[in-house]
Amino acid sequence: MKKSIAVLGLGKYGKSLVRALSKMHVDVLAVDREEENVKEIEDYCTAAICADLTNEESLKALGLKDMDIVVVAIGRNLEACIFAVTAAKEQGVQRILAKSTSDRMSAILRKIGADEVIMPEEYAGKRTAVILASDTVLDYFQVDNSLCMIEMVPLDEWVGKTLAELDLQNRQHINVVAVKGSDGNWIMADHDHPLSKERSLLAVMERETLGRLKD
Repeated sequence: MKKSIAVLGLGKYGKSLVRALSKMHVDVLAVDREEENVKEIEDYCTAAICADLTNEESLKALGLKDMDIVVVAIGRNLEACIFAVTAAKEQGVQRILAKSTSDRMSAILRKIGADEVIMPEEYAGKRTAVILASDTVLDYFQVDNSLCMIEMVPLDEWVGKTLAELDLQNRQHINVVAVKGSDGNWIMADHDHPLSKERSLLAVMERETLGRLKD
């Protein structure tokens, strides 16, 4: 069964989210107060509506109660965020995500009912910092407060050895799940195949372990 997701607010983040969801064949309702933003995104969603997200009647008319997920992507307008999150909560939406731009805003949004708060700029900054600070890390994804997934170049001392020989999971608490093939696509890690410098690894580890790995 298709999921139905409402994206309220069509700034850069909201538009990017709608376009990505459209590729996953999800039913998307996109809403913004600016007609230009709505027109720009209407081909990527099931329905695109121009509405004032600070108006209670407009929010009720959107039918958010029929959505599986509501993403409040307004970001910089705290008043509009509060109206939208509150309306989604009152209409019984099971999962509400809200974009935030500060810790204070995040605390407010959680208090009024947001299940998850997203800070895209903060996350992007952390991700870039991890990549820039390391000669090993090529890409970084934070799974939660303790766990992360990285694309990494094999360390010099790993090259020519197999994952079975290195026993990284037991010795260093690093779980290598995939290796990048010669065609650029990921393949499941073969624990008996020697690692090479040319083929990056996809590894899951605790963030503490990543700190030691960079050191």
